[in-house]
Amino acid sequence: MSAWPFPFWIAHRGAGKLAPENTLAAFRLGAQHGYRAFECDVKLSREGIPFLLHDATLQRTTPEHGVAGERPWSELSRIDAGAWHSRGYAGEPIPSLDALATYVIANRFALNIEIKPTPGLELLTGQVVGRETRRLWQGSGQLPLFSSFRPEALTGARETAPEVPRALLIDSLREGWLDEARALDCQAVVTNYALMNFETTARIHAAGLKALVYTVNDEAAAQWLIANGVDGIITDAVDRFSPAE
Repeated sequence: MSAWPFPFWIAHRGAGKLAPENTLAAFRLGAQHGYRAFECDVKLSREGIPFLLHDATLQRTTPEHGVAGERPWSELSRIDAGAWHSRGYAGEPIPSLDALATYVIANRFALNIEIKPTPGLELLTGQVVGRETRRLWQGSGQLPLFSSFRPEALTGARETAPEVPRALLIDSLREGWLDEARALDCQAVVTNYALMNFETTARIHAAGLKALVYTVNDEAAAQWLIANGVDGIITDAVDRFSPAE
């Protein structure tokens, strides 16, 4: 990429913890707080429709139980994904990637799509999310960012949407992590914020990549990371961090 298109501040799962995560209501609330870049989690329904959900199972954020990816979209689309958070969000549905793309593109928001496969479907999920993202964003003049903890998912996304930038997510500085990011032709590395310091940021920059962190909700930590040269912060604290700063 000739230029990094993402704003510095990125709202985690729409609006952090202020609204039910990974719902359109959360994205609207994040936008009301001034955010123009968002992160979400995407996996596949039984027939391969990309939809938003973080966990492999349904029980934490819906009244249902079991593996979400084993359900058809006709069932998933009718599940209440808001009441667990608060009464005001009761009836908020699980959105498809298609629905989120319509909202994001219409408002010219930046989107970080974390590919979150059902275990065992890493490559396929990357391939399908890549193909559908290419279709949905075609002609929009903008591209989202793919990220994943699973290299196989990023490999799949590269196969079907090579032009969409990629980022490797890591929660430990395992041996060869930077070589892995380069081998996947990533444009960024996104680490747990506790892993990032000046040395790690410098290594990522020396490789020609951007250095981003998740999930920063403490002001002192944010200022320390900014001083150490990070290129982006993913946060739940959309009501405390102004994206205009």
